[in-house]
Amino acid sequence: MLARMNSRIQRWLESKPQRYALALAVTAFFLVLRGVLDPVIGSYVPYLAVLPAIVFSAWFCGLGPSILSMLLAFLGEQYWFIPPFHTLRISGTPDRAGAIVYFLVSLTIIIFAETTRRITAKLATTTDKLRETGEELGRSHAELEQRVSERTSQLQQTNVELRTQTDVVRQLSSRLLQMQDEERRRIARELHDSVGQIVAALGMNLSAVQRESDHLSPDAAADVAESANLVSELSRQIRTISHLLHPPLLDEVGLVSALQHYVEGFAERSKIQVSLDLPTDLGRLPPEMETAIFRIVQECLTNVHRHSGSTSAAVRIAKTANQLRLEVQDAGKGIPSEKQSEIACHGKTGVGMSGMRERLRQFGGQLEVTSVPGQTVVAATLPVRQAQGKSAISA
Repeated sequence: MLARMNSRIQRWLESKPQRYALALAVTAFFLVLRGVLDPVIGSYVPYLAVLPAIVFSAWFCGLGPSILSMLLAFLGEQYWFIPPFHTLRISGTPDRAGAIVYFLVSLTIIIFAETTRRITAKLATTTDKLRETGEELGRSHAELEQRVSERTSQLQQTNVELRTQTDVVRQLSSRLLQMQDEERRRIARELHDSVGQIVAALGMNLSAVQRESDHLSPDAAADVAESANLVSELSRQIRTISHLLHPPLLDEVGLVSALQHYVEGFAERSKIQVSLDLPTDLGRLPPEMETAIFRIVQECLTNVHRHSGSTSAAVRIAKTANQLRLEVQDAGKGIPSEKQSEIACHGKTGVGMSGMRERLRQFGGQLEVTSVPGQTVVAATLPVRQAQGKSAISA
């Protein structure tokens, strides 16, 4: 309550004239009160009756008005209520001592009140600043929350866009692999059916010429024989390229025969001993899965021939009710640790490794590469039922 009263009085006493007027009025009031009470208190503790005026002025009116109140109260007491009356002369040691005590007490009250008032004013100013700082912090916090919310919303939108773009890229990559396989199948068929037939006809014509070589000169006969050998070699290479692009056995009889034929041809061409371990109940798989497995084996054995320096390799396929696991193992120099880290983190890898991962991703499969000096194992796992379901849906 005192604080509220103080606040109201301070707002009312914002100018100096009002403060001085109030101090004069309060001092006059207590001097009048002193006169009323004079018959009772007399000259006993003469200045006690006017000290409340000094306390009030010191607390509410400030330093200047309180000093004025102290002086006016002293003069009034000295003039009207302390003998000799109606004079300002101080007579006797007791009166002088009383005056000194009055001024000491009054100054103590004034100093205490002024110090307290200034501390209160500083506290009020500090409180206002703290309140303003708190309000500013509140506004900053609200603004920060709004920015965080907007940024979070933008990040979520960006993540959705990235996921959408990732799905689009994966779909495009999958479609690209399918188109690549279809193009390889078409080129292989063209090589076998068109170019192969032309080369075969050319070989038959050269055979007919060779039968009449006794009518030719020795040089011409030798050229015909060399041309026949070149056409035979060309026919063999066309068949090899056609089978590498897309083995016809893969469509006609399935993965087992295609792998057996490819592994035999690879071992003959590369001089690398390759063992093939296939389950007896492998059977037919969805065409897309058979193509993917064949391409992974083809890529792995090509890497063995190019990079490992191994003289042997092993291809193993194991199948359970829900999963198919393919392993290609060599006995080469291994993969450097930096390269293994890139492969494990799906970092910057070769086109072949990325192609294998993308083929497996179509069926929800995974690719693992483990390598130590003297051995590298590339393992691919595919969920069979899921792949068969996708194949049935696409069909």
